[in-house]
Amino acid sequence: MAREITVATVQMEPLLDQMEENLVKMSEFITRVATEQPVDLIIFPELVTTGYELGPRFPHLAQRIPGPTVNLLAQRASELGVHIAFGMVTKKDVESILYNTAVLIGPDGDVLCQYNKVHLRGEEQITFRPGYQIKSCETSLGDVGLNVGLMVGWDLAFPETARSLVMQGAELLIVCANWEEPHVEEWRVYLQARAYENAVFVAAANRIGEEPSYTFFGQSAIVSPYGEIYASAEEPSEGYAVATIDMREVRRRREETQVLQCRHPQAYRAVVKKY
Repeated sequence: MAREITVATVQMEPLLDQMEENLVKMSEFITRVATEQPVDLIIFPELVTTGYELGPRFPHLAQRIPGPTVNLLAQRASELGVHIAFGMVTKKDVESILYNTAVLIGPDGDVLCQYNKVHLRGEEQITFRPGYQIKSCETSLGDVGLNVGLMVGWDLAFPETARSLVMQGAELLIVCANWEEPHVEEWRVYLQARAYENAVFVAAANRIGEEPSYTFFGQSAIVSPYGEIYASAEEPSEGYAVATIDMREVRRRREETQVLQCRHPQAYRAVVKKY
């Protein structure tokens, strides 16, 4: 049975503190991507609805799930019959507790999963609370469904994140990111490393543009379990990378390498120590 899906990673420049304009641009991208070719999954960057360097403004823009932003994008997903993954700032019952969150919406408009970024970097640690769960989720992608995992930004630098998702059954890792200059080579290496070491597809959307302290370089990409870059957005301009991927490659790669079967968890105790 064929298990092919088409994935698009959108390389977008969100406007700082302009949520309405960003949602309009996202909606336009969704329509453009879905009408230019059949597509199953559209991925947007981290904090794409607000921009990154907002500091004390984040509490005013944080929303619950479900909420206005999720409801709007759920409507677009349902209209076009696609899955949509994107990053936003969220809050729960306590207004002052904020999370840097990735959300995955299904083609029926349902929230399939949300993930709160675990590995916060720099000033993010002042604004956000780290997530505490790394969980994969089941989707209707592919003919027989597909288990996927969400990652946000700097999570990519920690192999434990990807491996935790893969050990729960993930065959596709979705990365919503705001990686900034000068870390281009680091970004590329991590994308391929996470794909190689887990025999998994990695689809990553990284933003572009400038904010007061950062310049973001894009380089959104879709990488195979063999480390092959199927599609990428090389130029730091708005657009998207798209590729059709055959999920049977995951099984082939894992059977060839036995990378998961040959693990020795009892020897890895030091990995879960804090220091």
